[in-house]
Amino acid sequence: MLIRKLKEIRASEKNVKSDGWESARLLLKGDGMGFSMHLTTLHAGAELKMHYQNHLEAVLVLKGTGTIEDLGTGETHKLAPGTLYALNDHDKHIVRPETEMLTACVFNPPVTGQEVHDETGAYPADTEADVADKVAAHA
Repeated sequence: MLIRKLKEIRASEKNVKSDGWESARLLLKGDGMGFSMHLTTLHAGAELKMHYQNHLEAVLVLKGTGTIEDLGTGETHKLAPGTLYALNDHDKHIVRPETEMLTACVFNPPVTGQEVHDETGAYPADTEADVADKVAAHA
């Protein structure tokens, strides 16, 4: 059983900051759950263009408001507490927080915790060695 406390995560290297957001990485690849879970704060006024080519992501808005633009369709959707969006087709998108937003995010496959968005807005894919390590750890 894993028990995590947000206050402790926020004070550790598992709290990752970047332009426009800050993310407490609650569960990561090394935890062996098959997904990662993050509590992410999106800063008001940011424009976050992302394209997770190697991961699927589901996001539940807990606090704040904003919009998400689907760059494939051109559609823009309002985001508010209780709204979930799932990037089930590796969708290119832009999130625009109007106010500070608190979100719960789940990634599959899980991230390691220190990934940085590349020039396309993606996180890197697992390497074969990473997958082999994961399988060996749970054998």
